[in-house]
Amino acid sequence: MKRLFSSFPLMALGASALLFALPLAAWELDPERSRVSATVMQIGPDGPVPRQHEVRRLSGSADTDGTLQLPLRLNQSDVVERLGPLPPWLAGITERPMATLTTQFPPGRLDRLEVGDSLVEELTMTVRSGNAVREESLPVRFTKTGRDQVQVTNAERVALDGQALMADPTLRSVLLLLGYEQIGDEVPVSLDALLVKTGDS
Repeated sequence: MKRLFSSFPLMALGASALLFALPLAAWELDPERSRVSATVMQIGPDGPVPRQHEVRRLSGSADTDGTLQLPLRLNQSDVVERLGPLPPWLAGITERPMATLTTQFPPGRLDRLEVGDSLVEELTMTVRSGNAVREESLPVRFTKTGRDQVQVTNAERVALDGQALMADPTLRSVLLLLGYEQIGDEVPVSLDALLVKTGDS
């Protein structure tokens, strides 16, 4: 089974997924071990060629009621590295959030997991980009890998709508700078994040 999402910002990629990670204020994402990977199929004269991209250094913590807000910035992706020195019109936006993802996870469920156990939750997330607001749901798997850490992955195949990404003016400009004049209809996304407990809830 797969999910095909229609119009997230590219930054929100499975970052989409990541946001649902945090259940309590005492749980935080480890930026060094939290990322979303995406495969963009570049369509060229010699046929489709898969290209890998990442959104890294995902960070955030949840309120006591399990509400998490995760701003996503261009400089969290590998886009800046691949582009090199940016043109003036684009350089200023790398620090600004391109999208903000908000979700809520029921507090306490991670605490009740035993090490080695996992659970799958269908979480609702809201993606805000400029004046656009979109809501989606996504099944996420939480696996307790240690007393104070939980691995977070998507529980099924997830893909963004490639044509919707190309239709967004800002994202299309970035994709064109990367050499993508045409991409495939789907952009598969995978989440690999680590939650760590930083104190008592």
